[in-house]
Amino acid sequence: MKALTTTLALLAIAGLVNAAEGDAKKPEAGKKKAPPSPEAMMKNLDKDGNGSISKEEFLASPQAKKDSAKAEERFGKMDKDKNGSLSLEELTPKKKK
Repeated sequence: MKALTTTLALLAIAGLVNAAEGDAKKPEAGKKKAPPSPEAMMKNLDKDGNGSISKEEFLASPQAKKDSAKAEERFGKMDKDKNGSLSLEELTPKKKK
């Protein structure tokens, strides 16, 4: 009987530890995910593989489809050289000094 009680206690403790570890891996409520890296954005959005993201490719993204007007405005701000596409350099945020 003592062995059974000990085994059940160990299983309960192991279950609590696993539950706590699972909770630690979940993002905290209310916190936003980090934005994707410029390289990940290029890989995901550059559908024709030419090394730049056209306005059409940018606006076809799921995020842009949620608010197309906001996406158009964002694209315009990101397209520094105003050539109608985004390069990896334009996707990379400038570091503040």
